[in-house]
Amino acid sequence: MERALVSLTAATVAFSLLFLLSQSNPPTSPPPPLLLPPPHRGARPSMILPLFPSPKNPSSSFQNTRRHLLKSDSSSNPNARMRLYDDLLLNGYYTTRLWIGTPPQRFALIVDTGSTVTYVPCATCEQCGRHQVVKLIGSRISFNQDPKFQPESSSTYQSVKCNSDCNCDKSRVQCIYERQYAEMSSSRGVLGEDILSFGNQSKLVPQRAVFGCENEETGDLYSQRADGIMGLGRGDLSVVDQLVEKGVISDSFSLCYGGMDIGGGAMVLGGISAPSDMVFTHSDPVRSPYYNIDLKEIHVAGKQLPLDPSIFDEKHGTVLDSGTTYAYLPEAAFVAFKNAIIKELDSLKQIRGPDPNYIDICFSSGSSNVNVSELSKIFPTVELVFGDQKKLLLSPENYLFRLLLKVVLEVSLGSIRFEFNWEFCSVLNVHYVSSNFLHVILIKHSKVRGSYCLGIFQNEKDPTTLLGGIIVRNTLVTYDREHSKIGFWKTNCSELWERLHRTGGQSPSSSSSGKDNSTVESPTTSAAGGSSRYALPGEIQIGEIRLDMSLSINNSYLKPRTNELTDFIAVELEINASQVRLLNFTSEGNSSLVRWAIVPSESSTYISNVTAISIISLLAEHRVKFPVTFGSYKLVQWKVKPNSQQPWRQKHYSTVILSIIIVIIVGLSASAAWVIWRHRQRNINSYKPVHVAVPEQELQPLES
Repeated sequence: MERALVSLTAATVAFSLLFLLSQSNPPTSPPPPLLLPPPHRGARPSMILPLFPSPKNPSSSFQNTRRHLLKSDSSSNPNARMRLYDDLLLNGYYTTRLWIGTPPQRFALIVDTGSTVTYVPCATCEQCGRHQVVKLIGSRISFNQDPKFQPESSSTYQSVKCNSDCNCDKSRVQCIYERQYAEMSSSRGVLGEDILSFGNQSKLVPQRAVFGCENEETGDLYSQRADGIMGLGRGDLSVVDQLVEKGVISDSFSLCYGGMDIGGGAMVLGGISAPSDMVFTHSDPVRSPYYNIDLKEIHVAGKQLPLDPSIFDEKHGTVLDSGTTYAYLPEAAFVAFKNAIIKELDSLKQIRGPDPNYIDICFSSGSSNVNVSELSKIFPTVELVFGDQKKLLLSPENYLFRLLLKVVLEVSLGSIRFEFNWEFCSVLNVHYVSSNFLHVILIKHSKVRGSYCLGIFQNEKDPTTLLGGIIVRNTLVTYDREHSKIGFWKTNCSELWERLHRTGGQSPSSSSSGKDNSTVESPTTSAAGGSSRYALPGEIQIGEIRLDMSLSINNSYLKPRTNELTDFIAVELEINASQVRLLNFTSEGNSSLVRWAIVPSESSTYISNVTAISIISLLAEHRVKFPVTFGSYKLVQWKVKPNSQQPWRQKHYSTVILSIIIVIIVGLSASAAWVIWRHRQRNINSYKPVHVAVPEQELQPLES
């Protein structure tokens, strides 16, 4: 019995300790992503590259002249720094935001190094899908208008007139374009010219450029959530080529995709300072219209695959394409790679994949809680060896995808199709279809926690080696077109944006050590001067940015629209809606004075100086454009409050220690008291043989 009590006491102490410590580090990791099926049932997609244009002349009004690209140092020109959104495996692509026209019309475009045209749906398009209709903002679902470019609403739009250097429409009035893709989707439309804006974080001012205004979409382009494509390939209609031709950026751009379960990332149009340990390989612009690299060998667990190096040089060679999700190898290379991986993982159980119509190569790791950083302890490393014997190390997240449950209920009601995710119970996508009756489809995939599948497949019978986005997750890829090379640098892409923004912006003046907890307050003026005017006291950890804003609308109109305005501000500042809090608003005649608070995200304990200065400058310098329904605004005053909240461990350290001590003392005291009591009971009631004399005990009379 004593052992049981001691065990119970120890268990109580251990449970209390674990409970207290667990409260000091609450989980903040996001739920794992779902694995969506490939575009075509029964087969993994291959070669998601644009086919060679069938028209005799490329759709460009300036094709014949071979441009002489300006040679300039990356530091001599500004660059356009843009965020990437979405998740590679959840969505199949990454998107950025591009604004077109005057006033700007915003679009979500897939960044695609395999495409040479940037195009968006045109207002006149009768065969274009409905894109970006549903958006999840926190726990709310926002139904947005389907964005289509309206040329008549832009004062700076000009159509590209028919000429000898482009393909013309049937009436020979406008230049047209046509792009077809290997998965049988296509885009057709007219060419127009307007002002492109690259977002609030860009140092590059808006520029005029030619783009496509779609009149027809088919296949995945019709059904996808993204509005269109941002073409970064080699070609005169490419956004990169047009900006380089103008001499506003150097002939380079960079992409950095977020890692497994993270998503997002960063893109830079123009040059950046390459890290000293970036691995470069030659890229031959004459070899093919795509970005190719000089791949010679693949090593698995330090062992070279028995392949002739020429296998990676057939047809288009080895192509790097950001618009492709997975990687695809020629048949012999894929078989050798697959066999090498299976040999290294002979201790793991091989299981079925998520798609019953395709034989995926999947493994169960034996644990349901394997962290991404721990995958390298289970799965082998892979190395890509280039022609100069330089190596790019691939971690498991660069060739694996997580095997998770996919249960989706598709409901078509009228012209709207909903997709419900069974695990997260949220709307994933909304597509508009032509049917006018109820239609229900339930798609189920098996779920095996802690399991992973190869994200490298055989490229059917095509001998081209195609490396998609999975290969470069958490890798900064610099396409240095000026010097015909491509660089790779392993890094955490979720932190890269902050690093790039910090190195490019002016440092705030350091008027103090940054340890003062007083509020930093400043009125806002309209004088020019840039972000350096918004001085903060050193590198403080900011807990709140308070903003007083005057709006040219009255309170009665604003009150029912505060949630809409909150969501809009969050989108424009590129933060979560949960970070924007409306404190109060008061009436000032026909205007309203609104007080906002911007707080750290749920996954962070503070706001960095760089982010704070960026938010303040965007609003103070009117670089955030409000919808006309909210009138004009003015940032009257801003305040920055340092983070006064210590981490839970530090704030409650003494409480935790005292609680543990009290629990231990009470437990030990209770144990000691119980042991003493039991010992006395044994002495009183100890067994006596029958022949042993015992003292008589006087009987006590019963009380009547």
